[in-house]
Amino acid sequence: IASIGGKDSMSGTFENIDVPPTLCSFAVSVTESEKVVSTEFKKAGNKVIFIRPAYDENKLPDFESVKTVFEKVEELINQRKVVSSWTIGFGGISEGIAKMCFGNKLGFKFTANLSAQDLFRPCYGGFLLEVTDDIDYNGYVIGEVTDEYNIVTANYTVSLNRLEELWAGKLESVYPATVDETLTSKPCKEYNFNVSAYPSPAIKIAKPRVLIPVFPGTNCEYDTARAFEKAGAIAETFVIKNLNEKMIEQSVLAVEKHIRNSQIVMLPGGFSGGDEPDGSGKFITAFFRNPRLKDAIHDLIKNRDGLMLGICNGFQALIKLGLVPYGEICELTDQSPTLTFNTINRHQSKMVNTRISSNKSPWLAGVNVGDIHSVAISHGEGRFVASPEMLEQLAANGQIATQYVDFDGKPTLDIDCNPNTSVDAIEGITSPDGRIFGKMGHSERKGEDICKNVPGEKDQKIFESGVKYFL
Repeated sequence: IASIGGKDSMSGTFENIDVPPTLCSFAVSVTESEKVVSTEFKKAGNKVIFIRPAYDENKLPDFESVKTVFEKVEELINQRKVVSSWTIGFGGISEGIAKMCFGNKLGFKFTANLSAQDLFRPCYGGFLLEVTDDIDYNGYVIGEVTDEYNIVTANYTVSLNRLEELWAGKLESVYPATVDETLTSKPCKEYNFNVSAYPSPAIKIAKPRVLIPVFPGTNCEYDTARAFEKAGAIAETFVIKNLNEKMIEQSVLAVEKHIRNSQIVMLPGGFSGGDEPDGSGKFITAFFRNPRLKDAIHDLIKNRDGLMLGICNGFQALIKLGLVPYGEICELTDQSPTLTFNTINRHQSKMVNTRISSNKSPWLAGVNVGDIHSVAISHGEGRFVASPEMLEQLAANGQIATQYVDFDGKPTLDIDCNPNTSVDAIEGITSPDGRIFGKMGHSERKGEDICKNVPGEKDQKIFESGVKYFL
């Protein structure tokens, strides 16, 4: 069922600007995820067709014609004949073709002779469709996808590298996408640490219990619980209440009880405490340094062979507690590794490739060293920093679990592939025995048809491996 909503907050006066009452409305439709088609061109040689409705004397689309176009586009998509689709707006065909090229760095050659007016005229209700074969459609072929990163017409050729530079460069000074190349041109070590056997807990459990504490700002608890439940665990989320001192004390007592009844503690991602500057996860860290919780965590790890996992905000908390890389809650020193601001000085959200550098951890029992996965990241403070001496120690003990890699599978500081320019491209580390694992990438954001347009294996089998450890 489509939802329709509106907002009237555009009304009002600010300084010398008067805004009349304005309604900003939206309408959202739903469909089966397997039918969703993304916008970027997929393959050289595919034809691109242009379909648009009829327009009246005011250049507004005729509504009956719009419905006919929509029905035809939906029919073609349902028939699996469309591999990419662009909804044409103010920028016309020209905007659509350029941005469809940008996605996978493919080019386009026009075969239809279109005027400048045809290329740049707004065509609301129209579509550009990349199709895989000859189809019956109410439109016409305007060109085809090419390997060369250019847009070619009968009269001129446009460099897409130059076009992309101009398009992105407008906001580079206020919303940077690049950093000084001298910071990203250094080589990175590739770490390899392979084990063939894993320790097992003294007590086997068919359905291990997972505690997922939810702090103010946590936002990944649902995905995390779902991943664990799908893997066969019993996931329990517990909301930490911090409105007053009494509530905090009650939360401490409740979490202590949950820890002692659980086999796994998982710290999910989010922005706890508003993602405090220069110390994301400080509230989580302060909470778990409570003597009761510290004892419960140490009992879980040292006496009951339990596991801990921290992703993104959870990784930040683990590293500031000392649980990684030291394996226990301890005071940190100037030599301790840390996570700090991304070199780009802003939040990064994208898909990246990571490589398994060590499978020493039970969390990584389902993968092999050298395996590469496509993982979502979303953080502002994810840059891993450590001294050369610490890096050497972590590498020797197999604690460097995962690294950011380029499209050739090599660890890199290139910000397109290593979004925070972590030292030696390190994305995740473990405790000395591997039973505590912290990483920045959101491995819980996996599932059928999630990021279906991004190639690569997305399931690191982390949650399944953690559950199997107890079987």
